Amino acid sequence: MSQTSPQDLSETTKLRGPGKYNVIMLNDDSTPMDFVINVLTGVFGHTADSAKVVMLEVHEKGRSIAGNYSYEVAEQKCIETITDARRNAFPLDVTIEKVD
Repeated sequence: MSQTSPQDLSETTKLRGPGKYNVIMLNDDSTPMDFVINVLTGVFGHTADSAKVVMLEVHEKGRSIAGNYSYEVAEQKCIETITDARRNAFPLDVTIEKVD
């Protein structure tokens, strides 16, 4: 019976990490800028300066990336954001997009 050593194996398997997903914040005409900044700092961990940059991009371009996460974390961030917004009677919305 012959044994195969690791050096004899010609095939290697490359493992891919979990996919990444962007949480996209969408613009609306009702949610105050201060509330958006608070969500970006509280839920997404932005600094005040980076939150302001994202908030302005949402305001000017209609959408911006709030963060990049695994699917499960992105989904949780969306739930937290929408729950907080509705609790405060704001229509702020977010969505998830897969990163290619």
